[in-house]
Amino acid sequence: MYPLTIGLAIENRELQEQVQATLGPLPFRIIVEHQDLGDTTNFLDRLERMRPDVVLVDISGWNEPLEGLVASIKNAAGDAMIVALNTSAQADAILSSLRAGINEYLFPPLQETLRKALERRSIEKSRGRVKGNGRSMGFVSAKGGCGATTLVCHVAAELGRMNQRVLLADLDLDAGMVGFITKTKSVYSILDAVNNLHRLDLSYWKALVSNGIPGVEIVSSPIALASKNPPKDDQIRQILSFARPNYDWTCVDLGRSLSRLCMAALDEMDDLCLVTTLEVPALHQCKQIIQTLLDSGFGKNRLKLILNRSPKRLDITPGELEKMLGTPIFAMVPNDYPELYETYAEGRMLNRTSDLGKQMTKLAMKLTGVEDEPAPVNGNKKLFGIFK
Repeated sequence: MYPLTIGLAIENRELQEQVQATLGPLPFRIIVEHQDLGDTTNFLDRLERMRPDVVLVDISGWNEPLEGLVASIKNAAGDAMIVALNTSAQADAILSSLRAGINEYLFPPLQETLRKALERRSIEKSRGRVKGNGRSMGFVSAKGGCGATTLVCHVAAELGRMNQRVLLADLDLDAGMVGFITKTKSVYSILDAVNNLHRLDLSYWKALVSNGIPGVEIVSSPIALASKNPPKDDQIRQILSFARPNYDWTCVDLGRSLSRLCMAALDEMDDLCLVTTLEVPALHQCKQIIQTLLDSGFGKNRLKLILNRSPKRLDITPGELEKMLGTPIFAMVPNDYPELYETYAEGRMLNRTSDLGKQMTKLAMKLTGVEDEPAPVNGNKKLFGIFK
């Protein structure tokens, strides 16, 4: 559910109590609260500064034409949904509200009708966000050690070098190696965002992320184990839903296998990069994950299978591997463990001019839809890289 912001102008105590009781369990945040409708100037000034998604207005004691008030609210709050609240269903009041441009007219009991109205607005905002804003992709290892974290970190870094606005988010609450690879120094984590959803705005978010890589903002997993107070599914979706519109690309490390957290995040992912190696246990897990995703309705076109640490000579053809796993191979990344070991031992990321660094660049380009140049062939040595 898209986390809406709410502006309130309510004088009637009964309406105020019912609104607060309705909003309490919902992922919506009150950013403007006004109780004196006689002082509309102050209220409108606050609306113009905060620009909430929804404005709830108590019209039970309003004795002037509603057209002027509604026009002023729309001028201050832009495309906010305006909900008129009254103590009863008065036919004249309903008609005048609709003529004035009110979106919804509600009266007690408010719990069900207000909740449904806000949920409809939340869906509208969510759909608008998906159409007009950044894309997101998750990376998950078929089993531990397949290299999803290495790939997501370097893909994010490459996108940053392409002058894209990138968020790199670590949702692997068990291992959480993004901070180590990128050498981020932030003392905050994704759990700080989860625990402060009620006050989450862009300024607070900017205080949580770090800038260890040019063009990339990073939100790490917590250092301490998160099992004591793991985030709920809705909380993870709310965090990703909030962050995504502020970046061109959101790259998420989802850890290994289809954990509960991974499944919760899939609703906010445009694509899922499933990373495997040629190890038999990894291939077994990979096949199980693919089948589970397809059975659950996950679109096959959203699944990007990446074969990591591919040897120079394969004992099985790519076609045979694709037939066995039931999905095309999107990319192959060659094995260069010595280079990677030296890179991490020196506390840095891969050099772009190295063989493996070039492959990371190609992978990032392909994931973003940029056409890749043909890979060079040197003698009888075939350079494994990205292929379509």
